Amino acid sequence: MAVGAQQAASAPGAPVVLHAARLLEVDTGNLLQPGEVLVEGERIRAVGTAVDHPEGARIIDLGDATLLPGMIDAHVHLFLHPGAEDMQTIEESVPWRTILAEQAAKADLMAGFTAERDMGTEGAGSASTAVRDAINQGMIPGPRMRVSANAIDILGGHEDANRFNPAQHVLSNADYANDAEQIIEVMREQHKEGSDFAKVYETGPDRMIDGVLHTPYQYTEEQLASAVKEAHRLGTVVGVHAQGEPGTLYAAEAGVASIDHATQLSDETMRLMREKGIFAVPTFTIFDYFAHEQSSATEAASEGALLDYKIAEFKKQVAAGIPFAVGSDVGPFPHGTQAHELTLMARFGMKPLAVLQADMINGAKLLGWAGQIGELKPGYYADVIAVPGNPLDDISVVEHVRFVMKNGEVMRQ
Repeated sequence: MAVGAQQAASAPGAPVVLHAARLLEVDTGNLLQPGEVLVEGERIRAVGTAVDHPEGARIIDLGDATLLPGMIDAHVHLFLHPGAEDMQTIEESVPWRTILAEQAAKADLMAGFTAERDMGTEGAGSASTAVRDAINQGMIPGPRMRVSANAIDILGGHEDANRFNPAQHVLSNADYANDAEQIIEVMREQHKEGSDFAKVYETGPDRMIDGVLHTPYQYTEEQLASAVKEAHRLGTVVGVHAQGEPGTLYAAEAGVASIDHATQLSDETMRLMREKGIFAVPTFTIFDYFAHEQSSATEAASEGALLDYKIAEFKKQVAAGIPFAVGSDVGPFPHGTQAHELTLMARFGMKPLAVLQADMINGAKLLGWAGQIGELKPGYYADVIAVPGNPLDDISVVEHVRFVMKNGEVMRQ
């Protein structure tokens, strides 16, 4: 069915009863058979094997499917698409990239992602606030969004235009901040323009040397702590791009909300993450994509070695019991395909239920919507998806979403 046809004109109004063969209680792992959800307006009114069917309610029977909360992607790039990332950010105008971001948001929603965290527009500044606000006002379809505007980076850092002719003055894909004072200044400017949180590049570039990851840090623990303190003053948080030590340790010591990529974590870093409730967001899908989509055998081998290292480290992280959220880094690979992240996390060492809990319950916490999304419970927003089969038996069914409701409105059926 075409995406346009998948959007049903079912605005919140009359009560809706969703019925399916199964409903998963994500917090307990209990599977209700059958499962029903009563939706009134934008909220869930009741959940059970059988709920009230109010007079005039619309009954939607989804058959042999499992009802789940909408998925949450905690690491997306709406303003990126497959292709040369450094070139698209200088060849494509911000207005054009904003149009593409609108289409990306729609694709992600139709794939079952009802909430997302945009981890940087890669040079499009605060354009992400316009996309978020347009979604919130019902002008365009898309997930609930938390946005960061540009990421924050040092001069010559991870997303600076390092390989271009300096005489051309090609702009960075991030906002420069070389010390704590500048970090705070940039955060205040971004907040003024509508950002929900701050995204900071803490490590890069990455190299594998004799089977070990090496990734220089960009900010000290003290500098990151200044960012976290300023975020708290603004009522928000900091998420960092951090591949490995010592940057990941500095981030944990500073008390960031999430360490994204988190390929290499020391025992002390993991202890701090457990103690402080800092989420690791592995982003396996982007690593897997690059390992299999490189044009040269040398590049593919290099990316494959990094992925293998990451998998081995992830198994240690799972055994250590650190908290996880789910983020795919979608953008450099096609939007709407990122549910593969959940499949990979299960393949590489987590139980399917733990992956779903990381995605939905922890994702809601990380995005600041705990108690409102991420579970099918009375009073929560009616963000509901349906997948074929049982995700506890085969989590890859989340890659085949057949029904999407967001905020009580049927978006795909």
